[in-house]
Amino acid sequence: MPATLDYFRAIPVVETIGGDRTMVLNMGPQHPSTHGVLRLVVEIDGETVVRIRPDIGYLHTGIEKTCEAKFYQQVIPMTDRIDYLAPMANNLAYVLAVEKLLGLEVPPRAMWIRLMLSELTRISSHLVWLGTHAMDIGAMTVFLYCFREREEILKMYEMVAGQRMMTSYFRVGGLSMNLPLGFLDYLKNFTNYFPARIEQYSDLLTSNPIWMVRTKGVAKISKEDAMELMLTGPTARASGIDWDLRRDMPYGGYENLEFKVPLATEGDVYARYMVRMEELRQSLGMVKQAMANLPDGPIKADAPKIVLPDREKMKTQMESLIHHFKIVTEGFNVPEGEVYQGIESPRGEMGYYVVSDGTAKPYRVHMRAPSFANLNAIGPMCEGNLLADVVAAIGSIDIILGDVDR
Repeated sequence: MPATLDYFRAIPVVETIGGDRTMVLNMGPQHPSTHGVLRLVVEIDGETVVRIRPDIGYLHTGIEKTCEAKFYQQVIPMTDRIDYLAPMANNLAYVLAVEKLLGLEVPPRAMWIRLMLSELTRISSHLVWLGTHAMDIGAMTVFLYCFREREEILKMYEMVAGQRMMTSYFRVGGLSMNLPLGFLDYLKNFTNYFPARIEQYSDLLTSNPIWMVRTKGVAKISKEDAMELMLTGPTARASGIDWDLRRDMPYGGYENLEFKVPLATEGDVYARYMVRMEELRQSLGMVKQAMANLPDGPIKADAPKIVLPDREKMKTQMESLIHHFKIVTEGFNVPEGEVYQGIESPRGEMGYYVVSDGTAKPYRVHMRAPSFANLNAIGPMCEGNLLADVVAAIGSIDIILGDVDR
């Protein structure tokens, strides 16, 4: 019989089972290789992983219940803190869900800006993944290069939202403000030099013999297992699941973009690396398309009782001042109903289930987080393999613990 894992002991456990000795080790929650406050309970036989189970909840904040105590517009800062490396992706999923309940359409300029920033967010998130994943395996230079480019994206976040991470830039009905002067020039310069930077990362890793030994054939998961575990995003596509919500269930204007969905079949750490590397190139192409198609016009829907009026109008129009006061202090009522809106976040399907009871506060807000589902794959990936490969497996699924615990 297999050993019973002792989830509640903070020291290694040695057990004897039919004459065989196995050891139960705790990886985390302080271990930097776990990419957050995650505890892995690992049973090993020598250097081989016999059983591994994640112990989550160290970062649980009750954020879903917090959302239900806020006005609809006050929930947006909560969404930044779910997947804190992809704040605008979470903003987008939530505001699209509420706009469905309201039957609200955003102006074309707002739609294209959302697309542009959502794909910049994907690039930024993948850069953090690549840099930290490479450093986990021993390649420190890539970390420095990736964070060099991510810094430029954070500067652009600060230009549009005044914040480098928790942006809260998207709003129900549009955006908080228009793009500042000089932003598009800055972004165009980034899109000009970034392709060469992607190739720089690739030159350092893709054919590197040490990288290939540590990633090829390591932590494999089959297409069938990936489907059974409901994996999504690059982790699923690296196992041959050809599914991307941007293409297969387009939302927010993605039907207007041309792009390819990277796919692999090997299902190992190297395949997940290659899929995300190609996603960097595809996302850059989508950013360029959004820039080329960006029209002039308003960035908020014409819904004065839902969308905050422009500040200039508040200074001269009493009606606008009253609308602003009422929206901020009382919120806006949303028709009764329920809706689910999924988007393709950098880690997979991020979905918001929102239930309205007709008041100014949501009756229920639930997040379908991709990291929570993808973490289920850690067992099938690691069991039967070496303990040294656990760190590579964790990095390859790119989990965010705020996304897991909520």
